[in-house]
Amino acid sequence: MFEFYKLSNFELRYKIVQIISDTDKSLAFEIIAKGLKRARIDVAYFLLQSGESDFSLFLKENDIQYFLISINGKKSYPLVILKIYRLLKKLKTTIVHTHLRDATLLGLIAAKFAGIKHQVYTRHHSTSNHKYYPHAVKWDRLINSLSSHIVSISKNVSEVLINKENVPNEKLTIIYHGFELDKFKNPNTSTIIYLKNKYHIKNDNHPIIGVISRYIHLKGLQYIIPAFAEVKKEYPNSHLILANAVGNDSIEIQQLLQSSLNSKDYTEIIFEKDLHHLYGIFDYFIHVPINKEIEAFGQTYIEALAAKTPSVFTLSGVATEFIIHEENALVVPYCSSKAISTSLVRLIKNKDLCEKIVFNGIKSIQSFSAEEYVKHHINLYNTLCHQKDKK
Repeated sequence: MFEFYKLSNFELRYKIVQIISDTDKSLAFEIIAKGLKRARIDVAYFLLQSGESDFSLFLKENDIQYFLISINGKKSYPLVILKIYRLLKKLKTTIVHTHLRDATLLGLIAAKFAGIKHQVYTRHHSTSNHKYYPHAVKWDRLINSLSSHIVSISKNVSEVLINKENVPNEKLTIIYHGFELDKFKNPNTSTIIYLKNKYHIKNDNHPIIGVISRYIHLKGLQYIIPAFAEVKKEYPNSHLILANAVGNDSIEIQQLLQSSLNSKDYTEIIFEKDLHHLYGIFDYFIHVPINKEIEAFGQTYIEALAAKTPSVFTLSGVATEFIIHEENALVVPYCSSKAISTSLVRLIKNKDLCEKIVFNGIKSIQSFSAEEYVKHHINLYNTLCHQKDKK
């Protein structure tokens, strides 16, 4: 069954339904939900999940209409499609906008049956299926064909869609992720101290090297861990924090940790929803995806710079569009532990370099604001509806 929470009886010119699957906490989805409400856009959320989540509670607290639709593997797909179809018809939906795999596949199929003309999905991955799950590419192609419009989150994603999956350019709109930048820039000191105590980070742990990456091969953790082991030789009090420490390659990563470091040298954090303050713990940050295409966007690039954390990056996803070596970060070659460790030591030793890249980093990310993020979505919806009105 689904549960229903109503925003208001205020009717607008069109009705948007956002369909999202398997999401607990998402700052990006919260930004869009708040922005659409402020703009008095008539929106409802269909959340494909087995119960309440952090995000559904956020919607409830903000009096935003949403439905919970239970999903339990492929056997439940037909019933889920039917429920989505009925709700779309009941709400007199104008635009369907889907996110993530199950929501996109089932939501677009239901929207097609319901006769919804504007079927939009946001492509949140890049070449991961091409590289690791080639059998899944056929589903990407199906989703591309079902949609009437695709939101690409970076130029890299657009190039993958056009060059590898034959999507026409006119079907795409690039909308970069948006961030509440000031929340990263101006964290609360007492909350940072609370998080350090929560995760048993000692006062003599310095420097603290931060990583926020799932335990999957494409994020490059297999190169970060040996690099940190080298840094540890020169800075014995240094400490590695690994956040989002779950993923398909967890066994391999944890074996590497245990063989390379002592347990007291690192902290694993499965999930910390207070992302703004988590960055405040780090003295330095690393994000090193294994090639240019593998990262669809790379939110941590923006977040680390917003948090004023000197960083070591490889260029992947959106980073290829604005990260410049020695200007707003140190850029290293792909798959090089030696380059990562050398660059970390360089940052630790060179305060002037850190100040320079922090200053330039803040300047370089201003276009990734929450306000721009919301504005571009609303512009897209208005454009789509205007096209309908013209016809």
